[in-house]
Amino acid sequence: MCAILKRMALRTAVGIDIGTYQVRVVVARESEKGGAPRVIGTGYAESKGLRHGYIVNIADVTRSIRVAALQAEETSGFKIKSAFLSIGGIGLDEVRTKGDAVTQRADAEITDLDVENALAMARESVKGRLTNRRVLHTIPLSYSIDGSEVLGRPQGMHGSKLSIETLFITCLDQHVDDLIEAVEGADIAVGDTMASPLAGSIVTVTNAEKRAGCLLANIGSETVSIVVFENSTPISLKVFRIGSMDITKDIALGLRISLEEAEQLKLGAVTGASYPKKKFDDILGARLTDMFELIDGHLKQLGKDQLLPAGIILSGGGSGVGSIRDIAEGSLKLPSKIAGLNNAQGGKIKDSSWAVAYGLTIWGLTGESAERSAMKGAISRLLGTIVDFFKQFLP
Repeated sequence: MCAILKRMALRTAVGIDIGTYQVRVVVARESEKGGAPRVIGTGYAESKGLRHGYIVNIADVTRSIRVAALQAEETSGFKIKSAFLSIGGIGLDEVRTKGDAVTQRADAEITDLDVENALAMARESVKGRLTNRRVLHTIPLSYSIDGSEVLGRPQGMHGSKLSIETLFITCLDQHVDDLIEAVEGADIAVGDTMASPLAGSIVTVTNAEKRAGCLLANIGSETVSIVVFENSTPISLKVFRIGSMDITKDIALGLRISLEEAEQLKLGAVTGASYPKKKFDDILGARLTDMFELIDGHLKQLGKDQLLPAGIILSGGGSGVGSIRDIAEGSLKLPSKIAGLNNAQGGKIKDSSWAVAYGLTIWGLTGESAERSAMKGAISRLLGTIVDFFKQFLP
């Protein structure tokens, strides 16, 4: 009886990842022994009504969500009433700026209010660039007091002016509203939203990799999204309008075969005995090189090209294509690896294509808010500083 009551007391969270190719739903529950939430159910469905991650037909998306959610309910035995939702697609972007605030206390000690004021000024300074856009996450990148850089948090220090370099992760208002409407149309309330690359990073990138500096690249069907980490902080997020489906199209055109055959050949599901191997490799390599050149160009803008010791971590449905690791290393001059799922439990998810949905459940059970504080102790000990890390992302 006590065991049953204990299981009933364990909290459960649901993550919904709406991609251009598939909708994925993960149901995870607190572990009885502490540690990472245990996956108890999953569901997926073909995505319909989306293009490059944004909605073109809400009704079609809602039907896909219903199918995936029903599967997750059947495998978990849990009725889904609310969920945490990822926001992805080409509508995601970043805005970087700086905000200043004069300290308020007479003794010039910097307080939380001064930090809030500086962040508010940062947002005000880019107000014109936020038209029709919603700020999903506000991330302080660096602090300075009276022109001198501060290592760590500024609260408790003294000075007349606090400056904060700030990264805003934004998305088109309409895109966020449409995604929420599609989920609610499936009779599921949206508890909170998070940018997809950040949600995926929770379970695919280790704390050590984030501290050292790394890049997580999610190779989706129609987009490639990246997030760059340095000193445990995401310093940049970008989405490119290119994906693994472009590889399929190139193969179909180059080898003059159907899209279905090209997809199977790309994934290695059929042998290339009847196709010219060199031509296939050249087609595959050319498109992958295009992808990594876009990423390299962005790293050069940040001044981080060839300067990320933990390298590039590849995730998503397109991360297992051909010799992608070798091409990534050659293009970026960085070490590369295929992402695994750190701390995944339950054995119901096998690869990083589920990372975003699973990451959302962890965030939902560990995020800093009144209703989500119960799990902070056990899981934060397992995942290091994940709770403190994501506190600053709340809008």
